Amino acid sequence: MKNIFTKKVTEEIINRIEKLTPKSQPIWGKMSVAQMLAHCCVTYEMVYTDKHPKPNKFTRYMMKLFVKNIVVSEKPYAKNGRTAPQFLIVDDKVFDTEKKRLIDFINKTQQLGEKEFEGKASHSFGNLTAKEWNNLFYKHLNHHLQQFGV
Repeated sequence: MKNIFTKKVTEEIINRIEKLTPKSQPIWGKMSVAQMLAHCCVTYEMVYTDKHPKPNKFTRYMMKLFVKNIVVSEKPYAKNGRTAPQFLIVDDKVFDTEKKRLIDFINKTQQLGEKEFEGKASHSFGNLTAKEWNNLFYKHLNHHLQQFGV
């Protein structure tokens, strides 16, 4: 798995995002390109904002048991997989706004670096290693950029 905390990989991801246009169409799935960018921002919102309430203890326990390994492993996501309710983006979004937000989040994460994320608590899964955070960030971005052919 590529390391999203390195400048090289961050630049590669941002270059792929820059290839998207408001008219980019998905190869699979139903989200518009602006909705996909907003969807990718949710992961970072959970790290950097209080926008999304934390799941209760029982839900976190179940997520750690049944979802965590899917999210933080190196195994790619399946196409058209189910997503958590807070990641569903159903309203229209502004492409340029969401693109800028996502790029800003990616840059902030890279600048903070791996050390900032080693042992950092996840919204849903408890403490994660920097490698697990990397897999969570990179795999999700890569999955959706592939969805839009970039």
